[in-house]
Amino acid sequence: MVVDDDPTLREVLKYTLEKAGFHVSLATDGADALEQFDASLHHLLVLDVTMPRLDGFAVCKAIRETSSTAILFLSSRGEVRDRVAGLDIGGDDYLTKPFSPQELVSRVRAILRRRLGNDNLKQVINAGSIRLDATAHRVWACGEEVTFTATEFGMLHALMSNIGNVCSRNTLVNHAYGAKHFVSDRTVDSHLRRVRQKFRVYELDPIETVHGVGFRFREEQ
Repeated sequence: MVVDDDPTLREVLKYTLEKAGFHVSLATDGADALEQFDASLHHLLVLDVTMPRLDGFAVCKAIRETSSTAILFLSSRGEVRDRVAGLDIGGDDYLTKPFSPQELVSRVRAILRRRLGNDNLKQVINAGSIRLDATAHRVWACGEEVTFTATEFGMLHALMSNIGNVCSRNTLVNHAYGAKHFVSDRTVDSHLRRVRQKFRVYELDPIETVHGVGFRFREEQ
């Protein structure tokens, strides 16, 4: 859920997150957010701090009484005391305006990754002519087994667990290498290029580049 009293910013945030593959609902202010909030539906709130009726901190405190749903604060107030206050009352992260769309998506993915870990990654995935078994660490294309390095397999597993949605380079790196591991964009692109080459032997091209955002595994092959 995106919660902000600025209608233009709300729509920009909605567009940005939906483009990255998230389902987004909107709330016009803090009170509206609490009326709509459902912990079973909302996995994360992008929550403006300064709003009429109820500010973001008040919303966070109210939600924390009953739910641990992830919260990313947005604010034009970037002082250390404001960031600390937001985190102390239960926020997961604090992003200062102005910010880039790419940074917003990256922060959201990082929060959900920390919260959900890799539990949301499927162990056996069938996508048309391609099958992946994470437990056995094996991949088949058109009925024939294809060999991937551990890094290539990790990135492919992340992509196939999010079929139709965009995965950022950070998401792929964190799944293939582990958290807090720095890998250049060029290295990520090189690994994915080799994955694509192995599938092209079978006249398959399942991985799509979404420029400026990341990569997506196509649903039908």
